[in-house]
Amino acid sequence: EKLYQKSKKPRPEPRQSSGTGPGVRVRGVVDRRCSRPQYSNYIRKMALSSTRIAKKLSGALSRSFSTSRVVAANQLTVRDALNSALDEEMERDETVFLMGEEVAQYDGAYKVSRGLWKKYGDKRVIDTPITESGFAGIAVGAAMGGLRPVCEFMTFNFSMQAIDHVINSASKTFYMSAGTIHVPIVFRGPNGSAAGVGAQHSQCFGAWYSHCPGLKVVSPYSSEDAKGLLKAAIRDPDPVVVLENELVYGTAFEVSDEVLTKDFVVPIGKAKIEREGQHVTLVAHSRAVLLALEAATALAGEGVECEVINLRSLRPLDEETIVKSVTKTHNLVTVEQGWPQSGIGSEICARVVESPAYHYLESPVVRVTGVDVPMPYAKSLEIACIPQPHDVIKAVKKVLKIIK
Repeated sequence: EKLYQKSKKPRPEPRQSSGTGPGVRVRGVVDRRCSRPQYSNYIRKMALSSTRIAKKLSGALSRSFSTSRVVAANQLTVRDALNSALDEEMERDETVFLMGEEVAQYDGAYKVSRGLWKKYGDKRVIDTPITESGFAGIAVGAAMGGLRPVCEFMTFNFSMQAIDHVINSASKTFYMSAGTIHVPIVFRGPNGSAAGVGAQHSQCFGAWYSHCPGLKVVSPYSSEDAKGLLKAAIRDPDPVVVLENELVYGTAFEVSDEVLTKDFVVPIGKAKIEREGQHVTLVAHSRAVLLALEAATALAGEGVECEVINLRSLRPLDEETIVKSVTKTHNLVTVEQGWPQSGIGSEICARVVESPAYHYLESPVVRVTGVDVPMPYAKSLEIACIPQPHDVIKAVKKVLKIIK
């Protein structure tokens, strides 16, 4: 501005933006075609627009990367629950450390590790290159050497780059060493359907990892789940896979005073009954629990009482809670966002058929799953591929023979 005034040259007209906003990164492309004043005006307009939208959507579930969401007392976002779990366990045990892409100075791609690098330093919060195979191998070796690494994948889709370390090294070493070598490592990060990130970032690996003996696999839904299960995973003497979901990171859940304490832990392998009912059992994990609860609320208005089970753990699976519920309700619907073939719902169905609960079933088990295709990029197709509450409602009415 001062240079233009001194030279007395007319300021050139700023070039118009393409609409995405100057200087804004959109899927790897940066639009820098606007002047700084125009950029400032754009930011102000976007801030005002965001404020209006936030007021309209207050309390609704939305994809949020904000780390400063204001919530009422005794409410906790999933992001902050995970952050608290990491902080408390790193403070409790000096052998615990975190490593992964952008976990340190950037505070994590999803801000889950916010503040940990400043508090614990470079030796315990370690940024890595984009090489999952490399840093996962380092983490597994560190665990064999007596440390307790937390290995973060920016998305579990790219844990496939490190699958040899997770399966052949981490999960099998205790067995192959005749129980002499423990591998106390946690593999954690976003899993399952996201929003607008396409097929290579939107896949559920629950069935993949829960298939493997030697691993424990947890899939938290709420803030209580996230904090308690992650703390339990870090303390476990064996490898644990923690499958989070980025769409719930910014969601606030009501929590008890106990959850806020440093001693709170959720036992691995124990499901939670989120809602009691008598007509049908809905079994779900991760964000699919929300679908089950929304469907149960809608069906209650029609006189149908659903019992909703939040699995929490995929391996070990709490078969006892499922069987007990099905014995009571005589009907079962499984809900998941993963693919149908060889999925979590298939395993639950098999367990029930092989148990005494089979003789109590009044209808065949119905599975609600994602569509059997890679996740599309187009929003309309993406929505069509992910189970919605109305899909769960339809499945419940089918097992209750309300509809054919």
